[in-house]
Amino acid sequence: MTFCQIMTSKPEINANISADSASVSFIALSRNNAIQCIITRKALEQCFWVPAGASDARLLKALLDGYERISARAHRKFLAHPASSIRLDVIDFAS
Repeated sequence: MTFCQIMTSKPEINANISADSASVSFIALSRNNAIQCIITRKALEQCFWVPAGASDARLLKALLDGYERISARAHRKFLAHPASSIRLDVIDFAS
């Protein structure tokens, strides 16, 4: 598992890559809510321009680059279906 703390002008993003590199978990902050999120590698590859088989560092860069869109989708999904964690996949970005 890779852990990375991404520092930007945005809030800190603490991200963990799963042991099999199939997903990235992170906390999305929205309206004072902390939402535990998981985004699949497949979603990052198909919706955020990550090449197939990319390194863990590239997955984290895609999360950082697409963070606003990803966290907005997580927030909307959370509002529609409140849960302790939100899983984002390709279908969540198909619109």
